[in-house]
Amino acid sequence: MTDRNTFPPDFLWGAATSAYQIEGSPLADGAGPSNWHRFSHTPGTITQGDHGDLACDHYHRYADDVELMREMSLKAYRFSIAWNRIFPEGRGTLNEKGLDFYRQLLDRLHDAGIQPNVTLHHWDMPLALADQGGWTNRDSAYWFADYAHAVFRALGGRVRQWATLNEPWVIVHEGYVQGAHPPGLRELPKARLATHNLLRGHGLAVQAFRADGGEGAIGLVVNLEPKYAASEQPEDQAAMARMHAWMNRQYLDPVFMGRYPEELVDIHGRDFTDFPEEDFRVIQTPIDFLGINYYSRSVVKSAPGRLPFHADRVRQDQSPHTAMDWEIFPEGLKSCLLWVKRRYGDIPLYITENGGAFDDPSPVKGRVPDAARVAYFRDHLRAAHEAIAEGVNLKGYFAWSLLDNFEWAFGYSKRFGLVHVDYATQTRTLKDSALFYRRVIESHGAAL
Repeated sequence: MTDRNTFPPDFLWGAATSAYQIEGSPLADGAGPSNWHRFSHTPGTITQGDHGDLACDHYHRYADDVELMREMSLKAYRFSIAWNRIFPEGRGTLNEKGLDFYRQLLDRLHDAGIQPNVTLHHWDMPLALADQGGWTNRDSAYWFADYAHAVFRALGGRVRQWATLNEPWVIVHEGYVQGAHPPGLRELPKARLATHNLLRGHGLAVQAFRADGGEGAIGLVVNLEPKYAASEQPEDQAAMARMHAWMNRQYLDPVFMGRYPEELVDIHGRDFTDFPEEDFRVIQTPIDFLGINYYSRSVVKSAPGRLPFHADRVRQDQSPHTAMDWEIFPEGLKSCLLWVKRRYGDIPLYITENGGAFDDPSPVKGRVPDAARVAYFRDHLRAAHEAIAEGVNLKGYFAWSLLDNFEWAFGYSKRFGLVHVDYATQTRTLKDSALFYRRVIESHGAAL
């Protein structure tokens, strides 16, 4: 790639984070506890007993972090708002001090010429609402819509691009099926309810945005993972179809087609789609863009009796893997983008997360060589460019993550950042991948 205009001139280059992973100070200035605050303080839930009480101390260091973004030539920054900072009890009395933190961050971004992309919910729900059933409570959709409405009114003039939810599949699969995230359950019937209420909440939040006369764009962020059958055998093909429906279609078919995938009946039973038609009209409220988080693929084989999917993943030992043991498969990014275009139409797309955790060395003389991450970004950005060349309406790319951070159940043991964080001193160091990404941004992709 030698053309300086490899990517469109208006292509949006950014990096992404989330509130609980970087902010720290989770109870500061009147904030209430979240489900993640309690979960991370529950013995046995997080690697090495880590939690987000300090994280990257972004709550106090946001100005310095924005300066790092400017140094990296970022054009956009995707971050999330902690619901429990805005409504300490999840609803009722609004906490102005919590809003002030985000106002100050947004002002800094504006001064730096960096566009904010704001996600309303990146997994951290106020504990008071989690204790009322969380996303299994039908009222949760209304709680979320009320929260969204308050944030739109308070911050709407500063934000042009909003996302309602980040990766609802992870909320449901890890929280209600695998038990690795809050609420730490393995109860499939509750997963069904949580899925539906998350999507209802998304639709109601979009309606609130429209009712408020919201300027700019609003969308949804999902994580997609292409599924490949381990063989041509019918049972493996059927297993692949179930897993594809469970992870990829479950949160997109209702939004764009007004129905759940039929394959989910094999997982949940016939009553899975027994919801009011009005719910689907809400869920189908039109959005302006779709955000896609992509990390890897999975190869699937039939595994009768392996509940709830009767399927297993097959590790591809011949392929390189990240420190998360995720296969590095950049071709899957292109296939996801093309699949979305074919199935759901020419909606504007953003890659809202893409990146890899690697065993980075500690900084030496202000440098962190992370060649594996540089290669990861190069290969995936080339795949994204190929998708654009084949007609995908891709509008931007957000690297995950701006900073090394609290990686949920893995604590601080996995590093995804473009910026190295010394958690003891909070010193930041740009990795080689950050310098590479800056060259890509400044050359519109020609540096690839």
